Amino acid sequence: MNVEELVRASLREQAGEQPPLETDFADRVLTARRRRTRTLASVAAATAAVVAVAVAVPLLGSGKDDVRLASEMNRSDIIAHPDQTPPRDLIAAGDTALAAYYTLHQVPLTATTAVNARTYSLLDQESGKYVKTDKWSYLSVAPGMRTAAVLEDQLPARRIGMLDLLTGKVERWIPAERGVASVEFSSDGAKLVATTYAKNPDLLHKVDYDSDGDGRKNDWQGDFGHTDRTGFYVIDADSGKSSWAAVTDTQDVNPRQDFAFSADAGLVYAGLTTTPTDQFYDFEGNKVAKPANEKYLHWHIDARLSPDGKLAAGDFAGGSRTTASEIVDPYTGERVAKVHGQQLLAWADDKRLIAWDIEPGTNEFHNRLMLVTIGSDKVVPLSGFRKGDDGAGGRWNPVFAKR
Repeated sequence: MNVEELVRASLREQAGEQPPLETDFADRVLTARRRRTRTLASVAAATAAVVAVAVAVPLLGSGKDDVRLASEMNRSDIIAHPDQTPPRDLIAAGDTALAAYYTLHQVPLTATTAVNARTYSLLDQESGKYVKTDKWSYLSVAPGMRTAAVLEDQLPARRIGMLDLLTGKVERWIPAERGVASVEFSSDGAKLVATTYAKNPDLLHKVDYDSDGDGRKNDWQGDFGHTDRTGFYVIDADSGKSSWAAVTDTQDVNPRQDFAFSADAGLVYAGLTTTPTDQFYDFEGNKVAKPANEKYLHWHIDARLSPDGKLAAGDFAGGSRTTASEIVDPYTGERVAKVHGQQLLAWADDKRLIAWDIEPGTNEFHNRLMLVTIGSDKVVPLSGFRKGDDGAGGRWNPVFAKR
C-alpha cells in the first residue's frame, strides 16, 4: 500500500467518526495547498491525497455529487477556441459561457410541408465538450449550467424535462396540458416561461417562387402573417407548479414569437414585427406598459440589459451591419458608446459583451463570436468564423448561460 492509499484509508476511517464535513471543505484544502509554494515531498503527497478524497468521495451530509462541473473546473476569465467552428470545447468569457449551440435543418413531412428543426450540441459538464444530440427540439440552460429545460422531438410538446447536464439524465418531467414549443429560464433560474402553440411554429410550406432572393424557386417558408400561439405558462422550476395565461394577439407577430421574462422576472414579453418592437404582459396575460429600464430594448438584440442594469445593448451603429453596435442608456435610449460587433448576444460582465463580428472585407454570413469591451478597441476572438448555410461548418446558433 503506497502513501496515498494509506492517507486515503486513514481519512475514510476518520470520516466515519467525525461530524459531516462542511461543503466548502475541498475548496479550503485547495486554497491552503496553493498558498504553500514550497514544502517537503512527503507532505505534498499527503496533501494531494487529502484533496483527492475531498473531491472524489461524496461530501458527508451534503447530499450532492462530488464531481465538479466542467464549467466550474476552468474558471479562466476568457476561454476561447478561435480555431473551432462549430465549437468542440467550452467557450466562456467573464460570467457567461456558451452552454450549447444548434443548427437548423428541414425535416420533410409531406411533399409540400416540412419542419425547420433544431439539432443541438450541448455542453457535457463531465468532459467540457459539446456533444451533439437529436433528443431535444428546444432547450434553455439555467444559470449555473447544471440544469437544462428540454422539449422532446415533436412540437408542441406535452411535457418539459429537467435535464441534469452532468449525468445527461432527465431528473423529472413537468406536464403541460397545452402544447409547448419553447422554454426560457428567468435570470435567477427560479422560473420558466413556456410558450404554448396550437401547432408547430416551425412548420414550413413549399412555394413555387424565389422567396428569399437566392435565385432558386421552390423555396420553403414559414406561414408569415399568421401565428398559432395561444399563450404561456409560468412555472416554478423547483416545484413544477404552473399557471397558464391566454394571449390571443395575432397582429404583427411572427409564426414563432416566443415569450421571455423581463429583467426582474416580474413580467413576460414577446417581440413584434413593427414598432414598439416588444409587448409586455403580466402573468395573467394582460398587456402592460414596458418597464422603464426596458423601454428602449429590442427583442432581436439578445444581450438586452447589462448585469448591473445601467447599460443596454442597442442595434447597429450608424446603419452599418459590418462595423459596430450601440450601447444605450436604458432609460433614455441615448447612445453612450459604440462597440465592435454585428450583433450583441450576451453580457460577459458590466463592461464586456459577446457579439457576432464580421471579418473585414466579407459579408454578414462570415462571422464569429468575439469579446468586445466598452471604451476600448480591443477584441478577443472566441470562436472560428461561421460561413455558408450548411449545418456542419456554417450557421450554428449560440445558447448562452451564466456560469
